[in-house]
Amino acid sequence: MHFSLSDEEEMIRETARRIAAERLAPIAEKLDRGEGRDELLANLKLLAENGFMALNVKAAYGGTEAGSVAFALAVEEIGYACAATGVATSVTNMVGEVIQAVGSEAQRRAYLPRLADGTYAAGAFCLTESGAGSDPAGMTTRARRDGGAWVIDGEKLYISSAEFAGLFVVWAVTDAGAPKGKGISVFLVERDAPGLVIGKAERKMGQAGSPTNVVSLEGCRVPAEALMGRENDGFRVAVGELAGGRIGVAALSLGIARAAMDAAKAYVKERRQFGKAVAEFQGIQWMIADREVDLEAARLLILQAAHLKDQGQPFAKAASMAKLFASEAAHRATDTAIQLHGGAGYIRDYAVERHARDARITRIYEGTSEIQRLIIARETLRQGP
Repeated sequence: MHFSLSDEEEMIRETARRIAAERLAPIAEKLDRGEGRDELLANLKLLAENGFMALNVKAAYGGTEAGSVAFALAVEEIGYACAATGVATSVTNMVGEVIQAVGSEAQRRAYLPRLADGTYAAGAFCLTESGAGSDPAGMTTRARRDGGAWVIDGEKLYISSAEFAGLFVVWAVTDAGAPKGKGISVFLVERDAPGLVIGKAERKMGQAGSPTNVVSLEGCRVPAEALMGRENDGFRVAVGELAGGRIGVAALSLGIARAAMDAAKAYVKERRQFGKAVAEFQGIQWMIADREVDLEAARLLILQAAHLKDQGQPFAKAASMAKLFASEAAHRATDTAIQLHGGAGYIRDYAVERHARDARITRIYEGTSEIQRLIIARETLRQGP
């Protein structure tokens, strides 16, 4: 069994680590306060210029063509420094991958280079609605033909990067009479499309530097060629792309968890109680050991899912396992990190407080932990004894 990374994957990880340390980490706290938007956009542009916004997109369309393992490694390093930047990076890569997978050649050539080079600061996924979260097939957004155009009406919730995204992938019902999930199509909507309205940013518990908005489509008119893939085939596309997105969330979770535990290990080596460093107490060492096992197990699950995807093999179950375990491991790691800091961990002067808030959403978006368990169980039972 071969566990070594390729030279290219190593280079991508090291480049991501360097940029993260030099440019992302210094402003992470500022972004958490709701400040530093211009700096965030400059960093996203820098990441694009270094190939991080289209890691699994073919070079013919401006992408890095490095694969899913490289993507996971990069998102982990970016998330280690700044979870908010990690979200924008992960979602933009997802947008690029779905265009490459189901878009027409004209759509690929029109949009992928602009995602890859940072012309678009980010891409956004418009799937979730108030009554269609864990059950996206229950969406009510509608799209109807009007001559040579489509007109989309509806409202999408919790859209990451909506405030500065240049391109939106939007799902809408195109055949209301079809069985549930069978009459949904997917569209590419540019930011300046008439009728696309970005609502105010949500006030969130964590990842405050990553804006999350309502996106309203009020008679939003797009050309006929904005339809991506086959009409009424959009739900299948959504399910497939969510699986890939779960690798990104798992990698982001691991990055946050590593950052929290690195801070905790440094703290307990310096903090002294009863005449010696806190790190010398066996109980503390056991807490660190348990979290180290979590991090290593999460890493292996992520790399397995990414490797299967790169090999063109079924990876949905592996991606759900990685996302479930890594996100819940991040919760355990950030909680342990706060405990190891004692009272200091509850103070915003220490980064572990932010890490704990940033980690909480990873058990919710791209499918809750409960949905991941349903997917894993379904796939396991389908495979038989």
